[in-house]
Amino acid sequence: MKRIVISLLAMSVSTALMAAPPKFDGARISADVKELASDAYEGRSPATAGEEKTIAYLSRQFADAGLQPGGDLQGGKRLWTQAVPLLKGDIVGKPQLSLSSKGKPQALTQGQEIAVRAAMNGDSAVAIKDAPLVFVGYGVKAPERDWDDFKGVDLKGKIAVMLINDPDFETGVGDFDGKGMTYYGRWTYKYEEGARQGAAGVLIVHETAPASYGWATVAGSNTNTMFDVVRDNPAAAHPPLEGWIQRDLAVDLFKRAGLDFEALKKQAQSRGFRPVELKGETFSADYAVKTEVITSHNVIARLEGSSHPDETVLYSAHWDHIGVGEPDARGDRIFNGALDNASGTASLLELARGFAKAPRPQRSVVFLAVTAEEKGLLGSEYYASHPLYPLGKTVALINMDGMAPFGPSRDFGIYGSARFELLDQLKDVAKGWDIRYTPDPKPEAGLFFRSDHFPFAKRGVPALSYSAGQDWIDGGVAAGKKASDDYTAKRYHQQGDEWQPDWTFAGAARDLEVVYTLGEQLANSRAWPNWSADEPFRAARDASADERR
Repeated sequence: MKRIVISLLAMSVSTALMAAPPKFDGARISADVKELASDAYEGRSPATAGEEKTIAYLSRQFADAGLQPGGDLQGGKRLWTQAVPLLKGDIVGKPQLSLSSKGKPQALTQGQEIAVRAAMNGDSAVAIKDAPLVFVGYGVKAPERDWDDFKGVDLKGKIAVMLINDPDFETGVGDFDGKGMTYYGRWTYKYEEGARQGAAGVLIVHETAPASYGWATVAGSNTNTMFDVVRDNPAAAHPPLEGWIQRDLAVDLFKRAGLDFEALKKQAQSRGFRPVELKGETFSADYAVKTEVITSHNVIARLEGSSHPDETVLYSAHWDHIGVGEPDARGDRIFNGALDNASGTASLLELARGFAKAPRPQRSVVFLAVTAEEKGLLGSEYYASHPLYPLGKTVALINMDGMAPFGPSRDFGIYGSARFELLDQLKDVAKGWDIRYTPDPKPEAGLFFRSDHFPFAKRGVPALSYSAGQDWIDGGVAAGKKASDDYTAKRYHQQGDEWQPDWTFAGAARDLEVVYTLGEQLANSRAWPNWSADEPFRAARDASADERR
């Protein structure tokens, strides 16, 4: 592996000397963000008029830049889109939700104390009456770590109450990578495991620190239209009821059952934890669910390589956001998604313009704007499982999810802490702009599993999500952290994520020079970067080695 790394670094230096990257236009990025995040696009939810507007806009911009359609084949010609079939689910009317303590009911309000999702297990209604509640700790069953939070419990007809994140979160040490979240800590895993355990439902206890976002984000993300990939057996991945409850509600619920929430949470951090029934406490839910299979779309543009067109460098960003939901305190119902992720999509357009004006690379470069990221990385998952260009001959994927709207920073990062040659090369490239690498400052947030590079990584493709740093040239770490914390608290997955007139996107324009140079080097080389030998994705990459000979 050392020999490969050396060759990659040598290639980085030689290519950097060959051609300077194009200059990218922050004002043009801002104009694209302003357009895509305007109310006219209705929050860019899949299968809406907002999607139609988004597809039309992106296709037109890619065409004007001089790229070719890279999507599905129709009549021997490529379309701008890849069709992505999805199961769409909506709660009909107002859900009736309640807890009962020793027979005394307590009504719960959707979006306030509780947030339940439209059922995605194939049912047309959720009808749960006085189901017992069982605390199952972090809801983890990991045989390879000798860990089982479900010891001896039968969850049939019962509601599993789970904690968010991993058992290591509180202490930072243990069997689950310390502060770095594993997939066992993600809410998606907890619902999946609840289904495998036969639970009637899963309620995740929300706490801001281990979730890495506040309740407003939970409510905004879970009380709107739900989507999933079309599954042969959806009940295998989804319990009938999926939802979150506020921490204060959980504390009261445990107290009424004669239990101490904090004490049980501490017990759940150890391998010896056993499930605990909340005696005398039951849960009821009654609501209808409308489901239908719809077709959403990934938007794909391609620049064909001059010498090795069957080999592909991929750039990605998700075009979708949450759409229209319940009004906030201002009466605003549109989740505009300006930073998340009109900024990444606009940067993808600007990057494509730069590549189109430069000399044609030896390998093909594909620009992939994916759908339904907000619903569980569904557009990227669909492409990765139905690739239009073989993954075995995909050199790497570089994803952009939230690009810097203000000035540039002195550092950059990626989501997660994986070790691989693509990151080594990116570090080397960034030195040309005097930018240093800063490890993920919040590995406990599990961002590695929350962005569109993950479906590619788990299939072996070297993949990363580029992240601007927090050490701003103008204002330092204090300014960068303040802006990040403010966004997470007040705008992330909320109606306030709107375009701002003071956004210069100077930081994004500078960062595009870096990610362009990385892709340009890969596209003009014979190198095939790989994962480090001890990374779990290495085996999948090595299994496709014959395709690259």
